[in-house]
Amino acid sequence: MDAVQKERPNILYIHSHDTGRYVQPYGYAIPTPNIQRLAQEGVLFRKAFCAAPTCSPSRASLLTGQHPHSNGMLGLAHRGFALNDYTQHILHTLRQQAGYHSILIGEEHIAKDFTRIGYDTIVNVKDFHAETLAPTAVSVIRDGLPEPFFLSVGFFETHREFSGQTTQEDVNYTLPPAPLPDTPQARKDMAAFKASATLLDKGIGEIMHALEVKGLAENTLVICTTDHGIPFPLMKGNLTDHGIGVMLIMRGPGGFRGGKVSDALISQVDIFPTLCDLLAIDPPTWLQGRSFLPVVRGEVDTIHDAVFAEITFHAAYEPVRAARTERWKYIRRFDQQAGPVLPNCDDSPSKELLLQNGWQLHSRPVEQLYDLLFDPNEACNLADRLEYAPVLELMRARLINWMQETHDPLLKGAVSAPTGAELNSPDQLSAGSPTHFVSAAATSDVGIR
Repeated sequence: MDAVQKERPNILYIHSHDTGRYVQPYGYAIPTPNIQRLAQEGVLFRKAFCAAPTCSPSRASLLTGQHPHSNGMLGLAHRGFALNDYTQHILHTLRQQAGYHSILIGEEHIAKDFTRIGYDTIVNVKDFHAETLAPTAVSVIRDGLPEPFFLSVGFFETHREFSGQTTQEDVNYTLPPAPLPDTPQARKDMAAFKASATLLDKGIGEIMHALEVKGLAENTLVICTTDHGIPFPLMKGNLTDHGIGVMLIMRGPGGFRGGKVSDALISQVDIFPTLCDLLAIDPPTWLQGRSFLPVVRGEVDTIHDAVFAEITFHAAYEPVRAARTERWKYIRRFDQQAGPVLPNCDDSPSKELLLQNGWQLHSRPVEQLYDLLFDPNEACNLADRLEYAPVLELMRARLINWMQETHDPLLKGAVSAPTGAELNSPDQLSAGSPTHFVSAAATSDVGIR
């Protein structure tokens, strides 16, 4: 091992399911003291966004540095979607250019068969819950790892069904997230999320402690993030900030220390190029993000004037794209489905509450425009207001230009799912409703409509 390789930091990519920004350091009343400590010791990004508010597409984008329609992960891995090229996973660049040893513990959700990804070591665990995963990760760290290492630890929390115990007191003093009404049903649902977040935080704390005990904390870059927004109606699976806003906290060498807070627009596709910049290795030609190391080092205030996000498939087909600037959010859908695509919303007490009150009868606009300064909850659509027509035209053009630059297949019409993919119909009520499998004939047609 040469001197440069010895100096390169270890990388711990620690990630959760469906947590959004609903943790303590983002100001929410959800006690997560270990994540809070990580933020106070590192850098917290207040305006970090995923590239897709659905599980596999989001994770694939972070790990390849490309948007889903470019890397091929247009839907869920366990339902038949896959990357175009698994050698574009960051572990291969780290291995080939910097000698990193890669280890996977727990969730990653970008391949049905984990061995397809290319990890040097895959640690078998019976489940991905924190009570199982954290002790396993601690044991692996304690026993010693080849350095430098890229260690991916993926928690099931805070995915449904929520784990953890709640009391009536927890329910009484909980506030549902902004898109939902403050009702007993929604409070109980959110209290269950908080209990799951508590278990996630405990697991993260155990792993952070193991790094310290082993003497690895100083030379390990911790990347703590999640795939997308929390699993509630109008959040996960949506392109408002409720769906694409994610926690991103990084601590370690290269300027990622000191309790700093950044308000720069950051996309998870920027993490791969940032690591290349930090490690002084050549960025692969396919990367679509930018290094935010200059932001961390105080050299610039921002690297983007806009970030972009998308949905194509989740449980059902729902082609939607979005552009977000500091001030404006523009969302455009490309299908003919009049109402909400309900299979793409996780079943929950909160969802049942909305269905009982007619949510399934609501219509969806083709275009949405929000002024994030005056309407941060994205509740008032301005797309039909004449006085905002110039902004709408500008944001529409910005989105289409990005789609053209990245060769988004949606510009050519409806997008086909791969042969064998498992899908729900958009007009069903639940992902648990009967599914169908895509045939070769369907994929050779113009697409799933």
